[in-house]
Amino acid sequence: MTLRRMIVQIGMSTDIRGTDDTKAAVRAVRDALWHNTISIATVLGQPLEAMHVDIIVGVPNPAAVDKTAVLAVLPYGKGSVTVVEGGLKILNDAGTDATLIANAAVIVRLDLAQGTAS
Repeated sequence: MTLRRMIVQIGMSTDIRGTDDTKAAVRAVRDALWHNTISIATVLGQPLEAMHVDIIVGVPNPAAVDKTAVLAVLPYGKGSVTVVEGGLKILNDAGTDATLIANAAVIVRLDLAQGTAS
């Protein structure tokens, strides 16, 4: 198998009034995916399910992210989720609530024979 990187999409989103890392992560992945139509698989004669999709999400509290919920955002393909420390947590003036920012990278790879694409 020769997995070749085809696409990298970047997304960012928030949980405006709360600190739900999963909610912000899911929204960031949607931001990366929902602004595009990824047709590389069909252009190369492969089914959409042939895509290998690696999701990397940065949030302030990685352990709080439900990876299954993030992976459920993918409309097709085989996926994996890696959560790392990142993003941003902005406390309100009283320190009683916060806005949480998550960043996501969605990397799409296809199994191509050597020399098919560069």
